[in-house]
Amino acid sequence: MSAMQDLAPAIKRLANSYQQTTSISLKFIDIYLVFIMGSGILQFVYMLAAGTFPYNAFLAGFISSVGSFVLAANLRIQTNAQNSPDFKGISPERAFADFAVCSILLHLFCVNFLG
Repeated sequence: MSAMQDLAPAIKRLANSYQQTTSISLKFIDIYLVFIMGSGILQFVYMLAAGTFPYNAFLAGFISSVGSFVLAANLRIQTNAQNSPDFKGISPERAFADFAVCSILLHLFCVNFLG
């Protein structure tokens, strides 16, 4: 029980710090990341419950979720102001353009994989 009592203030402090120091654009990306992760988990659970009959459909959807998560995580890293020294030549607009183009290519691949 003591560990839970020590953990609660740390979580509260983390939540307060996140609310105060994280920009609104990064919060939107975080919401998108949570949504994509939930989508991938639901697809995997559905595949376990219903079976793998249209296996290409499951793979295309799951690859789409994982790929979208990776691309969005990359977007979050590149648009975070604290990481700007590491990405000197990349503006947030350029990072978003890269994200958009790569997302289109990813989803074209997934639609093509469906058959």
